[in-house]
Amino acid sequence: MTSILHGTRVLEVAFWTFVPAAGAILADWGADVLKVEHPETGDPQRGLATLGVMPGASGDGADFMIQFPNRGKRSIGIDLHTDEGRELIYRLAKTADVFLTNFLPDARTRMQIDVEHIRAANPNIIYVRGHGQGAKGPDATKGGYDGASFWARGGMGDTLRPADSDLPAGMRPAIGDVMGGLAIAAGISAALYQRERTGHAAVVDTSLLNTAMWQLQPDVVMSGVLGLDDIPRFANNTAANPLVGNYRTGDGRWIFLNMMESDRFWSDFCTHLGRTDLIDDERYRDAKVRADNRKACVAEITDTFASKSFAEWRDALETMEGVWAPVQKVPELYDDKQVIANGYLCPVTDAQGNDLSLVGAPVQFDEQPHQLTAAPEHGEHTDELMLELGYSWDEIIELKTSGAIL
Repeated sequence: MTSILHGTRVLEVAFWTFVPAAGAILADWGADVLKVEHPETGDPQRGLATLGVMPGASGDGADFMIQFPNRGKRSIGIDLHTDEGRELIYRLAKTADVFLTNFLPDARTRMQIDVEHIRAANPNIIYVRGHGQGAKGPDATKGGYDGASFWARGGMGDTLRPADSDLPAGMRPAIGDVMGGLAIAAGISAALYQRERTGHAAVVDTSLLNTAMWQLQPDVVMSGVLGLDDIPRFANNTAANPLVGNYRTGDGRWIFLNMMESDRFWSDFCTHLGRTDLIDDERYRDAKVRADNRKACVAEITDTFASKSFAEWRDALETMEGVWAPVQKVPELYDDKQVIANGYLCPVTDAQGNDLSLVGAPVQFDEQPHQLTAAPEHGEHTDELMLELGYSWDEIIELKTSGAIL
């Protein structure tokens, strides 16, 4: 396990993926992350498989959706609706550096876990909130999933729709959640650094809406500067630079070219394409005339790529100077030589004995890949943590009997 945050404790009162993903990253980096779950229901994401949300997922192997945002944590079952449960939260908060939550404002107030409540137990704790739309404004009290707050409201679905369609682009599971979780983890790291330097414990806020706007920043800024009502979209044959775009291979796969400085790479590209006749063609001799003759240029490149298979082009372009990439299917990442060399996929075994690979946090330290452990079972570490806090077995049994803990 990466030890960069060894000795840091995070108390996480959160569910689903957005905020727990931040806890997972901190756990990857060595923090002791305590996941608080309701004694009976647990994290609602534990029930996704039984609801049939994930096609093909069933039985003991269907809990993978709980794995990636909760690996490496310790789970304790606490009922925050009880006085005994709240007292336990406060005792845990006294031992923690960070309090992490995505509960809505009214729930935080009702359960007495808002900033003032947790700070009463530990004035030096960094208090972290994940929101749908932000901490202020008329919609601050409303919930939000990444499909709504990030993808729809944040502009992703519309911006990424094809040029020839008015249907918003569809999103993949948790795509905004995991990016928002990364933003929260960065904010926590900065807040820990500030507290170390100045003694000030910050309140940290991140929203799915802001995360989407950050990712779409070039489009957001451009639309404001130019007063646009919509974002320009280009098909392959209408983009100004033919060396940026997707090209279909002879067997129906795709190659993506990403050569922004097209004059620098044109000759070498044409050589690797097997089309040296295009190098000095007056219609394509430099970036300006290629832009003027873009449709013809793209047609030449398109026809050439269609003459060979995906595998043949991967080999042919291997030594090309300009940037390009095969458009891979997700399962192909398991065999990607860079993924393997850098240890980006981390093998774990879950509580049911199922082997799976999780993606390590996208920051490594000292060139070391992450060594991950699986997500905990519901309330798996309740007894362990109670004993660490100094509770006796009699007290633990009494709290279990009352339903305050699992």
